[in-house]
Amino acid sequence: MAFHGHQHLFKPQTVLTLKSLKPALLLHTQAPYIVPSTQRSSHVHYVVSPRTNNSNTSDPLLARRSANYHPNIWDYKFVESLTSDYKSEICVNRAEKLKDNIRGMFDRSSGLPYSLKLINTLQRLGLDYHFHNEIKSALDKISIKGKDGHVSENDLTTKALKFRLFRQHGYEISQDVLKSFVKDINKNTGIAKDFEGLLSLYEASYYACEGEEILNEARQVTSKHLKNCLKERNDNRSSMSIFLEEEIGHSLELPLLCRVPRMEVRRYINMYEMKPDMHPSFLEFAKLDFNMVQAIYHEDLKYASRWWRELALDESLGFARNRLVETFLWISGFSSEPKFGNVRRQVTKIAYIVTVIDDVYDVYGSLDELKLFTEAVERWDINTVEHLPHYMKICFFALFNTVNEMGYEVLRNNNLDVMPYLKKSWEDICKAYLVEATWYYSGQIPTLEEYTNNAWITIAGPLVGIHAYCQLGGHENITKEALEYMNNNHSDLIRWSSMIFRLADDLATSKDELERGDVAKSIQCYMHETGASESIAREHVQHMIRALWGKMNTSLSASHGVFPSSFVNIIQNIAKMAQYMYQYGDGYGIPNREAKDRIMSVIVEPIPV
Repeated sequence: MAFHGHQHLFKPQTVLTLKSLKPALLLHTQAPYIVPSTQRSSHVHYVVSPRTNNSNTSDPLLARRSANYHPNIWDYKFVESLTSDYKSEICVNRAEKLKDNIRGMFDRSSGLPYSLKLINTLQRLGLDYHFHNEIKSALDKISIKGKDGHVSENDLTTKALKFRLFRQHGYEISQDVLKSFVKDINKNTGIAKDFEGLLSLYEASYYACEGEEILNEARQVTSKHLKNCLKERNDNRSSMSIFLEEEIGHSLELPLLCRVPRMEVRRYINMYEMKPDMHPSFLEFAKLDFNMVQAIYHEDLKYASRWWRELALDESLGFARNRLVETFLWISGFSSEPKFGNVRRQVTKIAYIVTVIDDVYDVYGSLDELKLFTEAVERWDINTVEHLPHYMKICFFALFNTVNEMGYEVLRNNNLDVMPYLKKSWEDICKAYLVEATWYYSGQIPTLEEYTNNAWITIAGPLVGIHAYCQLGGHENITKEALEYMNNNHSDLIRWSSMIFRLADDLATSKDELERGDVAKSIQCYMHETGASESIAREHVQHMIRALWGKMNTSLSASHGVFPSSFVNIIQNIAKMAQYMYQYGDGYGIPNREAKDRIMSVIVEPIPV
């Protein structure tokens, strides 16, 4: 690794504080990183925000837009007060005993239905991360045998479950195995009353790749019959169990493919407790594990909250959204396993900063200011910020220090220089933000294609993805080849996931954003381009999202050849979290009741045991 000139590079020993912005000495350096000095020193060498200079502040007469964002509802003291009784040695020992008991069930499993049901139950209860090897071994055995053994040809539940689990875990399986069932359902034979089988096929159908018409037809026919099932239940003409009724209703609202596994666990534990064939060891372990993982989340959130408090951007930049806890919920959905705490901690920082910078471009900055800020990010040089207005200097130094520190940590721990890729991701997003700002200030409404070609970047999916990948180094083999693959926009998986994120966001927030003076979103672009009504435009965007899930499914096999499965899961979960957070409106920007309840149930309150 080569550095320019004889400049020393310094590792930060403290977190940047922008609370008071007292006059401070600006360290002039062209160094692309903040890393340790080659000389011992007791001093902390860190880039700090320069003194306010009236000539560099923004014009006081400049009209500033305001988004009137709701204030933060989760204060620092509340986060610091989070405690858990599930970190004790007693809990750990009990969890290990339950884990060993369940591990033995894989050895004792007999028959395809039992093995598939065991895997599915563990996944739904959020316990599958304990049994990665056992699940892979079981699916390998099923795949090698090929045939379904003694399973009846009419066992729709088992055959559809096998299809879904195979697709989910990357095993080859043809849609043709479900063709006969679709025909029978269309003929309205007895199988059309197999409620559990219909639900299993419905869920399997969402794992369709592009062009798989059998599965698309399966989705349509099962959806129709499942809705009739619920109607019969409401009319007291059905013997369907309460558990199955709840599962059908929930799946029709949002299928399993589109749900975030971790965000589903608590709900499913409550449902599983009502199942007639509930296994007590599974239930006990699921509750205990949920609470133990939640205790880990407490510590991750406290770490992020302390960083946030020291950074103090909310005090200096009051126009921006202050959503640290909501941001942490997002990232927990992306990467939920306990061992990925560093991903949650570091990417929460990145997502928080990108939210603030997004509001700079969308709401507060003038076009001239935004051009200057984009240039500063592109050059990644502190000497370029001299002419930025004061509030932008704050943003730049927060960004510069946070990202450089992350780059140094990856270099130190993994011997991989990731800074060119991290900087490129920020350059890309700021340039894309500037495109949107230019549209706004010129009054231009782009075509839907022009909008989406830019907006899949501004939603920050690619940026969050590359930062998350770099934080996997302690557990996965991260490579320059994979970074190059992402850097050159070759990852269809990231593109399609980000598009789903973007469109789900638009469906929930575009009206509010237009009212506060934001650029036209996908719905308005389609309306302007085609003359369609808002309702038709919304239907079109929903159709786009459904098609994008098919594109994501198609791109999975190629992605597994480049990225570790943990990263593939993160990218899939970016799309899933979007549908989760925007299911009942803007669950991120507006702290509505559903958003509050979700944070309390996932992050704050343990399950009574």
